[in-house]
Amino acid sequence: MPKIWKVLIAVVLALCAGVALAGDGLLKPFVLASKGPGDFAQKVEATKTALAGQGFTVAGSYSPYPGATVIAVTNDEMRAAAAKSERGGFGAVQRVAVTKVKDEVQVSYTNPAYLANAYRMNGDLKETAAKLQAALGKIEEFGAQGLTAEKLRKYHYTFGMEYFDEPNVLASYGSYDEALKAVEAGLAAGRFGVTKVYRVDVAGKKEALFGVAMKGEGDNKFMDDKYIMSEIDFKDVKSTAHLPYDILVSDNKVYALYARFRIATSFPDLSMMGANSFMNIMKAPEAIRKALALTAGGKEDAR
Repeated sequence: MPKIWKVLIAVVLALCAGVALAGDGLLKPFVLASKGPGDFAQKVEATKTALAGQGFTVAGSYSPYPGATVIAVTNDEMRAAAAKSERGGFGAVQRVAVTKVKDEVQVSYTNPAYLANAYRMNGDLKETAAKLQAALGKIEEFGAQGLTAEKLRKYHYTFGMEYFDEPNVLASYGSYDEALKAVEAGLAAGRFGVTKVYRVDVAGKKEALFGVAMKGEGDNKFMDDKYIMSEIDFKDVKSTAHLPYDILVSDNKVYALYARFRIATSFPDLSMMGANSFMNIMKAPEAIRKALALTAGGKEDAR
């Protein structure tokens, strides 16, 4: 082989190695655990069993639309990490999804390290990630080109849009217990299309995370889980584990991550305009905020 070709090959290999090393530090929102033929209902039950086998507690589950089930899980590491940071309760749960896609069943879950950094938690939940992989497997991370931990900790989608530390304050009460009771009552009533999927209490802290299902029709369709996902979750590998949305009660206040942050963290590469873009759900952030505020006993214009 001519010397010049050897030099060129060496350069190409070095460049490829550099790309691989650069990519090692990038985090993506979801992990694809498995995919293939199988019975959907059986896969859901097998997934719950596998999670329990690795010490996870199933906080709740729901089916936002046919062919999709989301299972919310927690463990001691998640709850302990949640207690160590401001509004860390948003990271007290990981979400596992079983999704029927044509002739295959996909099992996926939120990437613990990605969420830990996006939610500015103390720690990166390595133990939780290892246990999720042991329970369910890991084919690949997906959902974005990837972001570094540093960028995730100060993430916002674009100029003028909200950061993690700019959540909606849905309602304020005289005490933590009063705030909890108001949220529980609002979710039980379901008058605004928002109902309870799970509740996880953060140990040693006046903080509780609620997972909520959202259903709306007609003028209220922009807060509907199925409608939103039908517009933005269009790729072959589904990001169903984006759901459900969350409400956090912390001390005497009720919070929600503003949708322009909450949705963008799951879909950071989604285009601003065009087919399957944020433009298609531009009314969703305000529709979600209003529904959650009213459910929590706050005012429609609560910020």
